[in-house]
Amino acid sequence: MADDTPHLHHSFDYVEIPTQDIGAAETFYGDAFGWRFTAYGPGYLGIVSPDGREIGGISLGGQAGSGDLLVVLYSRDLEASRDAVAAAGGIIRRDIFQFPGGRRFHFADPSGNELAVWGHEVEHLFSH
Repeated sequence: MADDTPHLHHSFDYVEIPTQDIGAAETFYGDAFGWRFTAYGPGYLGIVSPDGREIGGISLGGQAGSGDLLVVLYSRDLEASRDAVAAAGGIIRRDIFQFPGGRRFHFADPSGNELAVWGHEVEHLFSH
């Protein structure tokens, strides 16, 4: 997820779409919507918006319609967002973890929908 563009605190920021055939998904979304992609390996394509921002991804694995579609929000303070989710009645399904470009956590809302929240890496965590 590129970090050279503004991200809005607690706004919709990124959507991951599951697929069993990454090539077919790339062709479909490219043809249907004119999406461009950044390949991050054989199992993941970043979705690039017309203005050049990465706004989502297509991930190999999972089943469409099974809840594997993942809405990802952005936070300037990941720990505070996690604490607020838990305080509001959300269930933390996967606590904060690192991935290339940042950190995130997953949670279930009261209806059972799974979402995630990501933020940039915290430099002091990596300074020793």
